[in-house]
Amino acid sequence: MSRGFVKEDDLEHAGTDLPERPLSPFPNYVTPTGLQQLQEQANLLEQQRVQLAPRKEDPVVQQTLARVERDLRYLVARLESAIPVEPGSALDTVRFGCTVEAEDETGALQQFQIVGEDEADIAAGKVSWVSPLAKALLGHKLGDSVLWPRPAGNLQLEIIDIR
Repeated sequence: MSRGFVKEDDLEHAGTDLPERPLSPFPNYVTPTGLQQLQEQANLLEQQRVQLAPRKEDPVVQQTLARVERDLRYLVARLESAIPVEPGSALDTVRFGCTVEAEDETGALQQFQIVGEDEADIAAGKVSWVSPLAKALLGHKLGDSVLWPRPAGNLQLEIIDIR
C-alpha cells in the first residue's frame, strides 16, 4: 500500500487501541499471597506509567503506555473485587488455599495448591479454584478417591494429604 493512503495519525496511534483484558465471571477469591501479588503488580505498573508519562509523545512509548494502562485497569478491577480467604486451621476437607497431595492410578504422587485465578501457576503446582482439577478435589476428605476430568482422559486420584 502506498504511503499516500496512510494518515500520519494512524501510524502514531498504531498499537495503542488494545482490547481490554477480560474479567472472570467467577468470584475473585484470593489467598493472602495472591492479594499481595496483585498489589505488587499494580504498584509496579503504576511506577512504569509514571516513568513513561513524560515521553508519551513518542509512538513507541505510546504503545508501551497503552499496554501498561490496560493491565493496570485490569489489576485495579481485580483488587476491587478481591475476596481474601484465609486458609482454615481444620484441614480435614479440601478447601480453597489448601495444598493437596494425591496419588494417581499409576502410583505417581502429585501436589497441588488451590488458589485464586490470578495466582494460578501450574509449573509451581498452583491451580485455580475454578479449574476442573480443583473442582474435583474441593470438598473431599483424606483418603477419598476423585475423578479428574481431563482432555487427555479422566484420571483417578486418591487424596493422601491435605495441608
